Amino acid sequence: MDGRSNAADDRGQETGRNPFEKFVEAVNQRVSRAPFFGIIVLAIVLWAVSYPLWTTITKWELALHTGSAILSLLLLVLLENAARRSEETAQEKLNVLAEALSDLMEHHADGSPELQASVRRLRDAVGLEERH
Repeated sequence: MDGRSNAADDRGQETGRNPFEKFVEAVNQRVSRAPFFGIIVLAIVLWAVSYPLWTTITKWELALHTGSAILSLLLLVLLENAARRSEETAQEKLNVLAEALSDLMEHHADGSPELQASVRRLRDAVGLEERH
């Protein structure tokens, strides 16, 4: 091409997902479905009926608060990672579409300074997003 970075080539440099990203994807697939909600409801019901087994109401409440805080923090980190990767994927698709459009516009821009200026602005806009 003309020396500029090609989004499709950048995407091809990715060597694959690391084990953490594979784990995040697996967790995301499971927690975003109805059975996970059912498991959480079941856990709360089990906690509620376990009241007689605890020596004090404070320990009983602490068990729920501690468990839910840990689960919430872990899920937050995992789901934020999945959302970030999804956003990067969408941006990469937009970059590829914009590059294809700018190439098409450049092909038809002969003798049209306005269209040539639009091609330059579009290519500059694609360059604003950091490549990954």
